[in-house]
Amino acid sequence: MRTWFRRAVLTTSGLILIAATVVLVMALIGGPASATGAAPPVTGNWAALLGAAIAVAGSSIGAGIAVAYTGAAALAAMSERPELFGRAIVIVGLAEGIAVYGLVIGIILIGRA
Repeated sequence: MRTWFRRAVLTTSGLILIAATVVLVMALIGGPASATGAAPPVTGNWAALLGAAIAVAGSSIGAGIAVAYTGAAALAAMSERPELFGRAIVIVGLAEGIAVYGLVIGIILIGRA
């Protein structure tokens, strides 16, 4: 990997981390975001919402890593034997299922919030 590309990726990741931290702090200390003032303040369910966000983010990152490894291995196998396409797609699909499980957990947590 080239040095300039690595620096660009690290810089972008750092900026996203800073922006996410600012949004998290604003969400935790901010009041209701209603323009009319009719919505009640949300104070008791922030932990469930934060847990849902962590579940979805963690499973998405894990699925991305899993798809990267299995996709690379599947492409390497298909370059030698093209008839392995169906099996390779199934393996990559199983790795993508990790993100779906995290999304289901996130929906359950939001429903209970």
